[in-house]
Amino acid sequence: MNSAWRFHAVIAGILLAGAPFSAASAETYDIEQQRAAYQAVHAEVERGNWQPVRQHEQMLRDYVLWPDLEASYFRARLRIADHAQVGVFLEQYGTLKPARELRYQFSLHLADAGHPSEYLEIYRQYYQDLNIAKLDCLALQAEISEGHQDRIISRGLQLWLVGKSQADECDPVFTHLRTTGALTDHHYEKRFALAVNERQFSLARFLSRPLRGEYLEQANAWLKAQNESLEFLRTHVEGVDTGVGHRQMIYAIERIAFGDPLLASENWIALRKNYRFTAEQQHYISRHIALWAARRQLPEATALLYGLPREAVDREVGRWMIRTSLRRQDWASVLRAIAMLPEDEQRAKQWQYWEAVALKSAGQAEPATAKLNELATTRSYYGFLASDALGNDYTFAHNRLVVDDKVAAKLAELPALIRARELFHVGLEGRGRSEWDAMVSILTPHEQVQAAILAHQWGWHSRAIATASMVGEFDDLMIRYPLPWREDFAQYSQDANINDSWAYGIARSESLFMRDIRSAAGAIGVMQILPETGRRMAREIRYPYSGLATLTDSASNIRLGTMYLRKMFDRFDENKVLATAAYNAGPLNVEAWLPEASQLDARIWIENIPYNETRAYVRRVLTADAIFHWRLTGKTRRLSTELPAINPPAEAVAGID
Repeated sequence: MNSAWRFHAVIAGILLAGAPFSAASAETYDIEQQRAAYQAVHAEVERGNWQPVRQHEQMLRDYVLWPDLEASYFRARLRIADHAQVGVFLEQYGTLKPARELRYQFSLHLADAGHPSEYLEIYRQYYQDLNIAKLDCLALQAEISEGHQDRIISRGLQLWLVGKSQADECDPVFTHLRTTGALTDHHYEKRFALAVNERQFSLARFLSRPLRGEYLEQANAWLKAQNESLEFLRTHVEGVDTGVGHRQMIYAIERIAFGDPLLASENWIALRKNYRFTAEQQHYISRHIALWAARRQLPEATALLYGLPREAVDREVGRWMIRTSLRRQDWASVLRAIAMLPEDEQRAKQWQYWEAVALKSAGQAEPATAKLNELATTRSYYGFLASDALGNDYTFAHNRLVVDDKVAAKLAELPALIRARELFHVGLEGRGRSEWDAMVSILTPHEQVQAAILAHQWGWHSRAIATASMVGEFDDLMIRYPLPWREDFAQYSQDANINDSWAYGIARSESLFMRDIRSAAGAIGVMQILPETGRRMAREIRYPYSGLATLTDSASNIRLGTMYLRKMFDRFDENKVLATAAYNAGPLNVEAWLPEASQLDARIWIENIPYNETRAYVRRVLTADAIFHWRLTGKTRRLSTELPAINPPAEAVAGID
């Protein structure tokens, strides 16, 4: 056995120490029966009802996820659970994730239920050096209650000196420190400064209470600069030509520039006449205003960007110089702006492509063709556009990863990966992802490749894609652009009268085909649908809707997602580019980004999308659409044929004489 496999074997032994599972005994029962039994009882166990388990107990005891059931039951009944029984479980399964989660909840229960000694025992063994403020403060509370003073002051002051609100559990600790005189006005002043630096002005105002009146005045000034930025500047009295005053004025200008860059510019010019700002501050605000003018696609953006002193020009300014020049189709300015970028930035595919377009437009066909030929060898958005310009075939460069049967078989027997696989199959995909990622991160690159193949064979496409990417393997298009839920995508795309390759591109970009994923904005499932959008679409097409249950069901999510995509397609006159952008950023934003008076090349419109995320998203979806079409049909559909010109709003056209 080589050293890598010895290491994996040790890890596997630790993970399942004391567990009743073994590969041989698992074969006693049909795995599908075990999965079905687990799914049948899991919800009730999570509610604290063990009774349904009894009729399947022998089968489930032999199942790798048995510890998960026990942990769920204990979590549901922590307030009345026998501490000794919980301790036995944690001793037996302590390294498994469900046991670690139970231990965390159990420790909180001990602290809340008035068992400081038991809490401290767990805390000191597992959490003391993890810098988790909530747990640290509970430990300090326990030490206070037991009369221990050694760590309270030093650790308590560390927890105090942060620029954000601390965990509620820290309040009793801070009260104790203040009462004993350990927490002084000096500490309040230091935290006040930290809060201001973190833009936590309400916290700063709270911290000003025990301090001199000037601190309250400063906190109120920051709040006014934040919430009433323009009024703050107009009422700013003379005699505040200080460092703090400058910072407050700059912050107010930043706030104004986000909504109205030209108004910010007007006020900035006036401020510079009356106050002595440093060169660095002047460059920062001038750059900030110019960039927001460019993102807002204001006509004045070009003058603001190109009027910046050389010292104020950074990478982001250079990018927007190029984009604003593209909108004007000022090819000479495009070339000059690209030449100003750092060398590594110039080599990026997007600027290589636009340099080629600009060179061709300037009559320099030979260097333009050379750049396009180089780009056309890549499987990318700009590579496909370059191929279209040259009339070349697309470089799909599909190469299957080679299965190493021996390594794959050993991976398939690793208990940690078996657990992850079963969590995926019983619908606990999020938990499975966490366990998969933890185990795969310690594999060798060759083993990671085999793990990606294994996940693909299991139908776990998010892990297959992510794991292949982790090790730099991008050319197996069956793994990287899989075709899950084939019948659902085909049927529902047909019902919505859109290309299934486009729907696949949206789903891959939104979720990597994860059924349970939830975005920060609250969108859910394969095609990332907001609950309100799902409810509205279901009502429109008279489809049964049960909230989360509907959105986490793959077929239902695909059904609602394809219909919403069609809705965006109709709203934007069957323009795929605009509909794709609207799916990500919302239709109102896309309408605000439309050109004011005349048509705009879709390639240029995409390049000028204000949101970095949406700009990358549109390019990614269009590229995936082309690849999925090739995967589904074996034929190439030119990306350029999917890029109709972007028209101004209908009312703008109607108003032109």
